Amino acid sequence: MKQQVFNPYLPSWEYIPDGEPHVFGDRVYVYGSHDSFNAPIFCVNDYVCWSAPVDDLSDWRYEGVIFKKNQDPKNKLGLRLLFAPDVCQGKDGKYYLYYAFDFMGIMGVAVCDTPAGKYQFLGHVHYKDGTVWGRKKGNQFPFDPGVLVDDDGSVWLYSGFYTPTPAIVTGGISLKNDGGTVVELESDMVTIKTDPKVIFPKEGPGSFPNHEFFEASSIRKDGDTYIFVYSSRHNHELCYATSKRPDGDFTYGGTLVSQGDLFLDGNEDEAKGTNYLGNTHGGMLHIGEDWYIFYHRQTNRHSYSRQACAEKLVRNPDGSFQQAEVTSCGLNGGPLKGEGSYEARIACNLWSKDGVGRYDGSGVRKKLKNHPYFTQTGSDREHSGDQYIANMQDGAVAGFKYFHLDGPTKITVHLRGAANGTMQISNTPDFARYGEIAVRLSSKSGVFDDCVVDFPGEQTALYFRFVGSGAVDFLSFDLERS
Repeated sequence: MKQQVFNPYLPSWEYIPDGEPHVFGDRVYVYGSHDSFNAPIFCVNDYVCWSAPVDDLSDWRYEGVIFKKNQDPKNKLGLRLLFAPDVCQGKDGKYYLYYAFDFMGIMGVAVCDTPAGKYQFLGHVHYKDGTVWGRKKGNQFPFDPGVLVDDDGSVWLYSGFYTPTPAIVTGGISLKNDGGTVVELESDMVTIKTDPKVIFPKEGPGSFPNHEFFEASSIRKDGDTYIFVYSSRHNHELCYATSKRPDGDFTYGGTLVSQGDLFLDGNEDEAKGTNYLGNTHGGMLHIGEDWYIFYHRQTNRHSYSRQACAEKLVRNPDGSFQQAEVTSCGLNGGPLKGEGSYEARIACNLWSKDGVGRYDGSGVRKKLKNHPYFTQTGSDREHSGDQYIANMQDGAVAGFKYFHLDGPTKITVHLRGAANGTMQISNTPDFARYGEIAVRLSSKSGVFDDCVVDFPGEQTALYFRFVGSGAVDFLSFDLERS
């Protein structure tokens, strides 16, 4: 690769959740919804696309805006929000973008001759009589599309949502929310061929106990196996299920990734998660022998400024996948170099002395006012950024995984704030061994101090814990072989 790549893998100022990666030609294209920094709600921006060469997942290129909210004739004023999309290539060689407007209960389709060009509105998914899906009483609620063009040319559209949606939101039509659905489309990519049916019930017979379907449908095919990825009712995890047919008989496979590493090593206590929790959505990427899971993290103490992350998956000989650990080096192909300067924003672990919390529901900012969080200065922008970890109070920990450390290493931390204490540095979350740096900060001043630690290893974690009074903003740190 040309350079190292971190999590989040896009620039610090970019907020792309719900990322669906697809290989078209010799590039990987990521399609997601588009948040804004410090926005009051999800997905306020138009769709953009990022891409990278299949042989260099560090070299991400901004492709620009590919579809605007007001291009849909039912949203001429642009007031409706563009939620999670998906893209497929039809048998005609064109590319089809599927999307849903927030909770309107309608699925739209746009088309383009290239993977990341200017998509043009094609139509709304509808029945043969012209009735739009979501406008018949008793329809399953259209939401979070996942689309697959099968080897035989058949087109399968997956959808679904867990929480009942008020009829007033969906144009006065009472829609069902029974779980994940599938519908086959005609070759025109927009007309329903077979009626939608629930194949991932959110409860009862056929559901996946403790990992029931919530949202975020995503579908891939590997040989003769269909792999369905979804977000469970826990919200912070992506799970998968497999089948030999596209329209049913799926068997639960397991958790692929959790924002807080829940269910990894048997930990199910959300308070003891390794990072703050909220919704997540993503898809699988397969390049050669390598498999990845794409997901997103929360920032700024809410769920409305989410960022794209990815982890490499380990596949077992029987075809199943192991749960991936959240890391700072997801697409890097291995640990980061044990030298150079690193922004604190690439921390994959973050918690307070009281553990972590959830970024959902009302009053989150007030409830988590003593907790650390990722943020930036200024307003939303489409260039440059200075993202950092804010508000590290006594006992707060930021963890980074992983580095290749050859031996004794001098670590310099870049901080600001008003605080008096120490920054402890360890290679384990229990801080059984640690070095420390004295922290003496007055308001708006900075400190550049260092200590030498000896945590050699091919794959070494680094944890930073502030102990003392006041609060620090953690900007970055430097590693230098001692």
